[in-house]
Amino acid sequence: MISEQEIHNASILIVDDQQANVQLLEEILTDTGYACITSTKDPYAVCRLHRETPFDLILLDLQMPGMDGFEVMEALKDIETDSYLPVLVITAQPGHKLRALAAGAKDFISKPFDLIEVQTRIHNMLEVRLLYKKLEQHNQLLEQTVLTRTAELRESEARFRRLTELSSDWYWEQDENGHFTKIFGPVLEMLGIRVDDALGKIRDDDGARWDETERKILEANLASRRPFLDFVYRRTNPDNSHQYLMVSGEPMFDPSGRFTGYRGIGKDVTDTICAGDETSSN
Repeated sequence: MISEQEIHNASILIVDDQQANVQLLEEILTDTGYACITSTKDPYAVCRLHRETPFDLILLDLQMPGMDGFEVMEALKDIETDSYLPVLVITAQPGHKLRALAAGAKDFISKPFDLIEVQTRIHNMLEVRLLYKKLEQHNQLLEQTVLTRTAELRESEARFRRLTELSSDWYWEQDENGHFTKIFGPVLEMLGIRVDDALGKIRDDDGARWDETERKILEANLASRRPFLDFVYRRTNPDNSHQYLMVSGEPMFDPSGRFTGYRGIGKDVTDTICAGDETSSN
């Protein structure tokens, strides 16, 4: 909500070529409690004044020599690019009211002035204008917050990826159909496999044989959407040497709870297992 103090501290510009009208409006505003009042009899000065100190409300006479109020409003549109012109027109011509509203004015005051009408319309328009500004500021803050959070998320993802690279040989993600969507690290070169571009699935590329029992256990974990930790499985290379791989993974779900795939890490633990076997045999 907008307080009365905020309304009375709003900046107001009076534009009228008649000094008597300017003085009358200044008196009305001052007596009502408005503190920031500027006035000019020169319509050509309005844009400059508004650029220097953007006003919350411009009381604009329509009938002025040289440059009328309609031309002033048209010029102000180059400054108020958000299409909100804080203009309250002053006119003695009833036929000008609709034209002024179509030109961008938000309201009008009729001549001769009615004190209650002037006070009410100025108060109401300032309240709307200040609410509009608060909404605009909130949206800017929200946009900045989104940008900040996005940057923080990217930084967090970069740290996570780096940590994954340091603690494992590769990171992987699959969609709900088992297709690989992300692979980080030298998994393809290390395993001697390739990704089928058409299906996104990994296929053996060098004649290696996987232990079918272990592979079925891994596939069962994936199919049942269970998390698994440090699962070790073996493959036999074409030269009959054994390679041991350790993988960990967890299912992924969207905010509605729908399963979206798997993600996990993998590591070649051949040296570790072989070293353990040698120690046991000794």
